[in-house]
Amino acid sequence: MDENRPDPDALLSAIQKQESLQRRGKLKIFLGMSAGVGKTYTMLESAHEFQSDGGDVVVGYVETHKRPETDALLEGLEVIPPLQVEYRESRFQEVDTDAIIARKPQLVLIDELAHTNTQGCRHKKRYQDVLDILEAGIDVWTTVNVQHFESRADSVRQITGITVHETIPDSLLDFANEIELIDLSPQDLRKRLSEGKVYTAERVETALNNFFRVGNLTALREMALRLTAEHVDHKLQDYMQIKRIAGPWKSGERLMVAVGPSPFSERLIRWTRRIAYNLEAEWLAVFIETSNPITQEAKKRLARNITLARSLGAEIVMGHGDNIPQTLIKIAQQHNVSQIVIGKPQHTPLQALIRGGSLVNKIIRMSGDIDILVVTGDKGASPPSQHPPLLNP
Repeated sequence: MDENRPDPDALLSAIQKQESLQRRGKLKIFLGMSAGVGKTYTMLESAHEFQSDGGDVVVGYVETHKRPETDALLEGLEVIPPLQVEYRESRFQEVDTDAIIARKPQLVLIDELAHTNTQGCRHKKRYQDVLDILEAGIDVWTTVNVQHFESRADSVRQITGITVHETIPDSLLDFANEIELIDLSPQDLRKRLSEGKVYTAERVETALNNFFRVGNLTALREMALRLTAEHVDHKLQDYMQIKRIAGPWKSGERLMVAVGPSPFSERLIRWTRRIAYNLEAEWLAVFIETSNPITQEAKKRLARNITLARSLGAEIVMGHGDNIPQTLIKIAQQHNVSQIVIGKPQHTPLQALIRGGSLVNKIIRMSGDIDILVVTGDKGASPPSQHPPLLNP
């Protein structure tokens, strides 16, 4: 049996995702850390270049916020008139999805992906309109800030003290063929704000002293950078599955730690977090479920360890199988892991011989190009003997 062959389910999933993307229009997201970095401006500039090269592009909806330099970029582009929606004796403008699909351009620009539509529209959220347009085979370019992704909303609230009400599902990232990060330093953005290039004069001082503080912007910038990097990494994983490339493909470091209900797992988790931080690397925490039962107390410890890993920034992966080394290596290859962290065995060489060899040695023999980091633990913290092998290294 070839232990390095691609997982059939993962390969099928990657191929289906690729085929689905080929049938739909292509989605490009212009991503920023906050308002004012230049997402809409960059999107419009790129649209003019696209049109100059012979492409058929229309504006489905663009919010210029009355910024003169952005307004000027609308000139020369065909604009689909927005849909006029009456609600509570007021009139609102929304994306006219039907008109865009009827026009069937090669590319349409739709600003503010996280926008909530006026009541009475076909869909509640603008991103749902975008999905309809993509299904019609039309390419879409759109803009969004990092705080609007659901997985980031809680962190943004903790950092800034502001609750984000307009959110979009992270699954939209799977639809995106490309993410272009519009990056700007916190200092440059605050300068733009002070010059009145983002908000009107009466809003500038409040914005500078609240959401647009340097600390907030620095954290949001890092969040946007990480989100972009994660998207690129997932695209790489899909490519490796489709091309049947067994991992790791060392385009960057990615760590994986094997965890269980052992008290020692907490040390392994914290150790891996420190190394990942120093390497500026992503990391996974993996638990392999076997047919061997574990006690209720062990289940509680396992839950605490998984919660700890998640709180420290790990991606949690659950595996299944009684051949723990093989399952562990398979997961590592699927996730393009470059280093696996495991605990040093507590048993003697004789005990290892009786067991058919130590877990660590088996993993090392099967690891191929993956580096194995073996961490020494506190003997007093070794787990009960009834735990499965991965949980009792």
